Amino acid sequence: MHIFFHGGAVSRWLVVGVFSSSVPLGGQVGDLTYTGVATGQVGDVAHTGIGAGLVGDLIYNAETGQVGDLAYTGSGMGGDLAYTGTELEAVLVEGRAASLVGSASASSEGSVGYLELRTRPFLRRGELLEVIPGVVITQHSGGGKANQYFLRGFNLDHGTDFALSVDGMPVNMRSHAHGQGYSDINFIIPEFVRNIDYTKGPFAADVGDFSAAGAARFELFETLPDGFTTLEVGENNYTRAVAGNTFVHRDGSATTAGLEFTRDDGPWLLKDELRRFNGIVRHVWNAGAERTSSLTALAYKARWNASDQIPQRAIDAGILPRFGYVDPTNGGESERLSVSFAWRNERPDEATRFNAYLLHYGLDLYSNFTYFLNDPVNGDQFNQRDRRTVAGFDLEHTGQVKLWKHRTQWTVGLQGRHDRIGELELNRTAEREHIGTVRSDDVRETSLGLYARAKTQWRSWLRSEAGVRGDGYHFDVESDLAANSGKRHAAIVSPKVSLVAGPWNKTELYLNGGFGFHSNDARGTTIRIDPTDGVTPADRVHPLVRSRGLEAGVRTSVVPGLVSTVSVWYLDLESELVFVGDAGGTEATGATRRYGVEWSNFYKISSWLALDADIALTHARYEDASPNDRIANSVGTVVAAGLTVGRSHGLFGAARLRYFGAQPLSEDGTVEQPSSSTLNMRVGWRTRTWEFAVDVLNLLDRNNNDIAYFYDSRLSGEPAGGVSDIHVHPAEPRTFRVSATRRF
Repeated sequence: MHIFFHGGAVSRWLVVGVFSSSVPLGGQVGDLTYTGVATGQVGDVAHTGIGAGLVGDLIYNAETGQVGDLAYTGSGMGGDLAYTGTELEAVLVEGRAASLVGSASASSEGSVGYLELRTRPFLRRGELLEVIPGVVITQHSGGGKANQYFLRGFNLDHGTDFALSVDGMPVNMRSHAHGQGYSDINFIIPEFVRNIDYTKGPFAADVGDFSAAGAARFELFETLPDGFTTLEVGENNYTRAVAGNTFVHRDGSATTAGLEFTRDDGPWLLKDELRRFNGIVRHVWNAGAERTSSLTALAYKARWNASDQIPQRAIDAGILPRFGYVDPTNGGESERLSVSFAWRNERPDEATRFNAYLLHYGLDLYSNFTYFLNDPVNGDQFNQRDRRTVAGFDLEHTGQVKLWKHRTQWTVGLQGRHDRIGELELNRTAEREHIGTVRSDDVRETSLGLYARAKTQWRSWLRSEAGVRGDGYHFDVESDLAANSGKRHAAIVSPKVSLVAGPWNKTELYLNGGFGFHSNDARGTTIRIDPTDGVTPADRVHPLVRSRGLEAGVRTSVVPGLVSTVSVWYLDLESELVFVGDAGGTEATGATRRYGVEWSNFYKISSWLALDADIALTHARYEDASPNDRIANSVGTVVAAGLTVGRSHGLFGAARLRYFGAQPLSEDGTVEQPSSSTLNMRVGWRTRTWEFAVDVLNLLDRNNNDIAYFYDSRLSGEPAGGVSDIHVHPAEPRTFRVSATRRF
């Protein structure tokens, strides 16, 4: 539960803390005592209860100096927080300025609110996730395809080992035509994102598959803070129009609706011709302060062309321009339709939450990465086709007990998911015309996960969180090659534990350990024969791959306005055996080990000025593979920094710097992608009802590459065996965009 106040416009209030839990651990929240006003924040707030639901700092009106008092007026568990100063309207406002001291279970977890998201200039949809310290988002194909994700030394490709969800509905697609864990968030309309909560490492019991590196949860608005319309235009025929509003009905329920259209050709010689449509309708019922339910429909459809990556040798020789292409018929179409229901019931001493969802998903993707290496006549283009229906649910109940006279908050949860993939195909094509089938499958994949965790306050300075999770999977594959059909079952148990010491002087220490896992493609679990030739034996992969992680860290907000965290972490995977969708077979990459350090900072200097700076250093290697132990595309250094200025009215602006270091492209480390840096900027003017902004993306016009790979390919006229080379997809050059927003 988050409690904030404002007097008119949301942005007039500086948020410096959150009340972290709807079910406090202690017998009472404790008294809140306002002790003084410091620059940029209210000052100190004393917590005299014993619970871990520490209330932290308050908020104040930076323009009027009005603070007001929060007083605890209840008794027993939960109680009430009452504003005893000037009567103000309650709203929800969050951001990285919230210290989370007293509520977080790990130094690397956090939350980012919509006000911070609105200040950032974004080139592409996936960059919403770059608000998470250490995350890098790039793209190697057309604008309608899922982005590339990088975190903690992983090239997460399109989502493997990074679990994403939207209001409890999973985004990662298992046994996907293009790649295991494929996560396309293009269906999200940014203006409807209320906050992004994130964790890193396999320490959260309520997150299962694909969460070894971390997890991010998008939470959408139940009701929008304002109705709005936005028109954004830019170079290369870029146009984006979006509108949304909330309609409150007489019975107290509310309906929120929004539409978005995007078109973009990009700087490529082969125009992207991206056309994207998004829609959302949500109806919310409130049955008093304790019980809420909602029904949400989301719709997304896109089509695009793609230049994909091109060989560096052709650029160097002047055969291809930097923004050129080899195959002019690459591209794709994608669609996603979903309906979800959410219900929650929160009382002072317990809470129950239930989500259920049903979605249809489709992808037709045409790619050609090796050009004429395998088929000198028709070329190497292939089509990956995925048509599926996904149904699932998530049920969780939280309550309180006494464990050896220590109050404990316990949670149990049950999650289920079924993927019915009626069309899962890998085809050979030429100019998008079918010339052969590599494999075609009908897949049914079902999973059930049960978890439990207990948060106990042992002393005023020590609390723990212990959890365990059990997951069971059933794979059923019907393949066009009978030898590759079959059924598999697998189960895995993942214990987790966290210790938190403090707070002392607004500082806490954390120690976390846990096990996680990711599932492998169902087709790889039943394969016997390589489908590319129908003869060669192929090794099966284990259905579930375990990961193990450790983390130690510190979080402090002792400096007024500054929230700083340091995390030292370790993670290993038993095997990165994965099914390779591009080839229709499996590839053994061996066990891996990663460790690193992260330092994240958010500094609210005043009501109109904020700074943030994050650095992540990672060492990633294959185990028992020396000297060829480098993990391709594992980014060792990531730095992100930003400056945000402005008030609720008048001039505002933001500047964002992103740097990621050199990365190996070959396992022996002899081929590398050089480091790159990108500076984006936004400047604008806002009133109560209007906002105008100019974004300059890649302000310094750096010739960076979004992605680079090292492999064999063949251009027309080259030797039959092909050429080993770096293949790059360049980052977009300096780009200007302007936008106008009307709020009502």
